[in-house]
Amino acid sequence: MDVHVTLEGRGDRAARIYRQLREAILDGRLRPGERLPPTRELAERLDVSRNTVAVAYERLTAEGFLIGRVGAGTFVSRTQATRSRKAPTGSGVQPRRVWPSLGSFDALDGPYEIDFRVGMPDPGLFPLETWRRLVGRELQRIDARYGDPGGHPALRAAIARHVGVARSVRASADDVLVTNGAQQAFDLIARVLIDPGSCVAVEEPGYPPARLLFQSHGARVTGVPVDEEGISVADLPAQARLVYVTPSHQFPLGTAMSPARRAELLAWAERHRAVIVEDDYDSEFRFADRPLEPLQSLDRGGRVVYVGTFSKTLLPVLRLGFLVAPASLQPALLAARRLTDWHGQLPAQGALARFIDEGLLGRHVRKAARAYGRRREILLDALGDDLRPIPSAAGLHVCVRGVEVGEVPGVGLDPLAAYSEHQEKGLVIGYGAVRPQLIAEGVRRIKISLG
Repeated sequence: MDVHVTLEGRGDRAARIYRQLREAILDGRLRPGERLPPTRELAERLDVSRNTVAVAYERLTAEGFLIGRVGAGTFVSRTQATRSRKAPTGSGVQPRRVWPSLGSFDALDGPYEIDFRVGMPDPGLFPLETWRRLVGRELQRIDARYGDPGGHPALRAAIARHVGVARSVRASADDVLVTNGAQQAFDLIARVLIDPGSCVAVEEPGYPPARLLFQSHGARVTGVPVDEEGISVADLPAQARLVYVTPSHQFPLGTAMSPARRAELLAWAERHRAVIVEDDYDSEFRFADRPLEPLQSLDRGGRVVYVGTFSKTLLPVLRLGFLVAPASLQPALLAARRLTDWHGQLPAQGALARFIDEGLLGRHVRKAARAYGRRREILLDALGDDLRPIPSAAGLHVCVRGVEVGEVPGVGLDPLAAYSEHQEKGLVIGYGAVRPQLIAEGVRRIKISLG
């Protein structure tokens, strides 16, 4: 490994090499067992005599930091303890005032014996071997050049065909912008549309990461109540520049926006010159009722930005999503994408294009939907009349209102209050990642905790 050593200024060069290597060992940059450069090589790189480097190595060896092996080289001693190396701790530089108010984001806790947390598909259903083959094929033809900020051309075309057939979305390949999951899509939209102080309306209860992201861009975010037909259009603030909704499967309640409410929302957006962000995050998994037309396909005024993700159909760790925007917004969105991370991971995007075009995505969704449908039935039977969920026809979770439970031993669970500014009582129960044979036991433990 190349070792960074600086020798600027005057003084004992061997001593400076010694001190910097010692610090690198103590703070873990040079790990136990790691091989150091030969003295001749490091001396040439630093433009010093070989003897200067040898003196530093000998001192470190004498103090137990290094060990020499005849014919193999010089290595960091495996008995050396290391200390933490951290960034400077001064407080002279502070973030914008909005950031402390948004809170911190820790990794998901757990793991739990029975995991009912929301937003997690079953990784065991993912066709890993097929995916590995497709990614490997893409890596064999990798291009060293930067790509199109809109994403892999084949994937843009495949997504346009897929959402056109599966969800009746009106889009060509040029209308699709590939993103690193839905969250980056929201970020790009906010960069293009939100000025500091702009009013953004979101559902209440709703999806916190979207609300917090809009706030991070300086928006004044207003929660608008949701009833059995969807967001209450009558309660939308007239000054709202953007309205964020989940009409296919309201998050977290699970209801679908009615056709009448969809028409009302589109008419409102046209009158107020507002943009609607339609988050269609898991409607691929539908277990009852006929799917409704997405807002995007009903839109005639170019007011809807449609956002989709493959985090539920495939895996969240792949970070693959997309948006379909009106033509008037596309140049700005492409520029925003170029200025953030340019184009994402093109080999994974190319693999997904093949996955869709070869019919593998459709096959996987059908297989996964059967598995999730069985889990949903088991869950609904276990909940029974004691914990009657809000009726829903799609997705990977159900919501039970009006109950409150503390920590349930061995069970991962999301309270409805986590998605509500008003701390509404209830439970949001995901069934994507929990094994079928554990569902009934998990519900039993929840009921015991409820008393």
